[in-house]
Amino acid sequence: MEALGELLPRLVVPPPGPTAQRWVDTLAASECPALTQRRARRSETSGAVSDPIVWAQARGANVQDVDGNVYVDLSAGFGAASIGHAHPKVVAAIAAQSGRLLHALGDLQPADVKIELLARLAQLFPGRAARVMLGLSGSDAVESALKTAVLATKRAGVVAFDGGYHGLSHGPLALCGYSSAFRAPFAEQLNPHVTFAPYPHARAELASALAVVSGALSTADYGAVLVEPMLGRAGVIDPPAEFLPELSTLCTKHGALLIVDEIMTGLGRTGRLFAFEASGVEPDLVCLGKALGGGLPVSACIGLHGVMNAWGTSQGEALHTGTFFGHPLAAAAALATLEVLIEENLSARAEQLGRDWLAKLNHLRERHASVREVRGRGLLAGLALRSGAEGLRCVRALLERGFIAVPAGADAATVSFTPPLTITREQLDASSAALDATLEAFA
Repeated sequence: MEALGELLPRLVVPPPGPTAQRWVDTLAASECPALTQRRARRSETSGAVSDPIVWAQARGANVQDVDGNVYVDLSAGFGAASIGHAHPKVVAAIAAQSGRLLHALGDLQPADVKIELLARLAQLFPGRAARVMLGLSGSDAVESALKTAVLATKRAGVVAFDGGYHGLSHGPLALCGYSSAFRAPFAEQLNPHVTFAPYPHARAELASALAVVSGALSTADYGAVLVEPMLGRAGVIDPPAEFLPELSTLCTKHGALLIVDEIMTGLGRTGRLFAFEASGVEPDLVCLGKALGGGLPVSACIGLHGVMNAWGTSQGEALHTGTFFGHPLAAAAALATLEVLIEENLSARAEQLGRDWLAKLNHLRERHASVREVRGRGLLAGLALRSGAEGLRCVRALLERGFIAVPAGADAATVSFTPPLTITREQLDASSAALDATLEAFA
């Protein structure tokens, strides 16, 4: 068989196959029961089986499962494989680093490759002096930003947005507007100084959203605004063009910090290195994760030098650190990932491919009554259907045709697409045809 990477789907057994089913039985007996129950609820909602396939290997835009089925991955592993699964330059960088140094002494005696990554990330803010804090996950990056904000402003309050998703560790969890169900069991442990503003889907909703932000920032308690430049997990919502500039103006007026969560949207996904660049704003802090490590866990909070100076008051011990922050293997992978993004001009490729693909998705919207709306920018797209049941059925039907996508939105009514930025036109065209056939069945 040809090498994985640019193949179209090749299914040898209906997914999940018998080998995957045996793995799923082991999974159900060993993982936290909440996850198994979630699959059962989705099966009940959609009327379709929700047992997962089990991945065995992946290259480029292809995934092969334990039964030998080959899929086109339209999720890029939740966006973590934005430059493609197992990109040769990333694999080579990891291999070279693994033969040299697997672990160093954190921030006490750091690895050279960690320092190189810090310097490279600081350069991503051209013309503005920046400093960087590394972590393992996007949630870690948000934690760093929240701590920085309270040190810099001496105000604990944060404005967040309905639908916003920033990870589920305790700091970010307090600002999770995606679903109150995530916060409720742990509410007594979370920051009480949080105001949620509506995230504007259209220009007509902008004034009311900004009024909530302004009201909170006008008090003495609030020192930061945390925002996604586009809502990702909540259903791929692109706000009005004025939204981020108006937020920036309010933050400046009230001496608050603007924290932009680019964990899903950053590093070329929307056709620019950062999604916020399209609005012309200059955030105080930017959070990166997912795609940064090319498949390995690494994240970064990049902040303006003047803001990061707030950490300089530490006396002896580091106020925020972790044993594996800036791990040598992850740092090497991140450096290789950034090199690939630039060398292969993947931001521009995402903009061009995404424009053509969104046009195809909009054509499907015109053909199929089940499609309410097509949303997105670059290679971040969402297909909003009439109900969560249809969204889950669509995701499953695509899987059975050899395409991996994920549901988005608290009601699962949106099918979310974050394919590798290296995906071929042929693979994207085939996904459009598969969507067309799937939606035809809904008629």
